[in-house]
Amino acid sequence: MRPYSVDFRQKIIDVWKKEKISIRGLAQRFDVAKSFIQKLLKQYKETGDIRPRPQGGSPPTKLNSEQLIILIEIIEANNDATLEELSDLLYEKTQVKVSRATLGRLTQKLNYSFKKNTTRGGKRK
Repeated sequence: MRPYSVDFRQKIIDVWKKEKISIRGLAQRFDVAKSFIQKLLKQYKETGDIRPRPQGGSPPTKLNSEQLIILIEIIEANNDATLEELSDLLYEKTQVKVSRATLGRLTQKLNYSFKKNTTRGGKRK
């Protein structure tokens, strides 16, 4: 959901200053959640700013740039390894434990794809 515009936020602040309406009254009048009014007024009182705060994104990766380079080297040297095996190899070299899911996202971002190597699998009877 997109944040409310600065103009709309300013209208709420102006009404609050002039009429000294309660938080519940402001929420009903502007048809917004009471928690939004509470957060807006708190932000205004603390900082004087009413602009929307930046919305969160994804958390930063566990690996720094040096560790990413090591990961790329591991992938290129072991291109038929599973994500679990890559995770173990990365841990051996960097002492950083990364889950299969995290490795999957990282390899996608690095544009690596993994094809199954049929000669690697076990024999079926």
